Amino acid sequence: MSRRIPESELILTPEGRVYHLNLLPEMVADTIIVVGDPDRVPKISCHFDKIQYQVSSRELVTHTGTIGNKRLSVISSGMGTDNVELLMTELDALVNVDLKTRKVKDNLRKLQIIRIGTSGCLQDDIPLDACLMSKAALGLDSLMNFYRWEQGEDSEKLVSDIQYELGLSFKPYFAEASGALMETFDGDFYQGVTITAPGFYAPQGREVRLRTRIPDMLDILAEMNTPNGRFTNFEMETAGYYAMAKLLGHEMISLNALIANRVRQEFSNNAEMAVDNLIHFTLTRLCES
Repeated sequence: MSRRIPESELILTPEGRVYHLNLLPEMVADTIIVVGDPDRVPKISCHFDKIQYQVSSRELVTHTGTIGNKRLSVISSGMGTDNVELLMTELDALVNVDLKTRKVKDNLRKLQIIRIGTSGCLQDDIPLDACLMSKAALGLDSLMNFYRWEQGEDSEKLVSDIQYELGLSFKPYFAEASGALMETFDGDFYQGVTITAPGFYAPQGREVRLRTRIPDMLDILAEMNTPNGRFTNFEMETAGYYAMAKLLGHEMISLNALIANRVRQEFSNNAEMAVDNLIHFTLTRLCES
């Protein structure tokens, strides 16, 4: 028999909405596009034929509507896997917990979640402004240290090797994309393995005034191979999304506009156009599927 989830563990507003997202179950579609930047939400929902709900709560902005017969939600998370954990937990609660009885439902729903984000490329042969699908992701953050996360022998060896090569005091984690969603987006995108960092500067090998403790991190990672291919890009959310989706039983894919090349030390002159192209590709594929 399902246990009752206490009020202190799953917090609801006086209106019965999940606390941070400020949403009710009917406000969320089964297909959800997630973005980091709240300002990117209306850049996607402007393509909707009809918007049914618009909700804003801190950096968490949600627009739900339709394109033809396809119902979609677009939700911003803000930056970092801490926000990803919050968003994924509350999304799952909206569809898989009875918010009145506070018990997990007998029949669980599986969401399709697609991240549209920007990223910096680690490989010289991938052009600036290209779109990349993350087949898997390495988490250099500590999120999965707080969950019962299990990974295969190959992934376990990889993260142990990375921990040793980078001199980390903690073990990273490795998580894969949903196979079904990879099939949906196969063909239009470069493919690779994403590195999810817990920050934008030193955790991604950048130096402004402060010196990084691992000056050769980019070279080490760019030359390594994984069970899913080479490392291709840095960002701040994908590994958290992939791991949380696996634990919760949802489908998840991360799509990246590569607006910087770290090897060539270049930044895009057309970053907004690159993101707009990625949005167009994503919506087209989702409406065709």
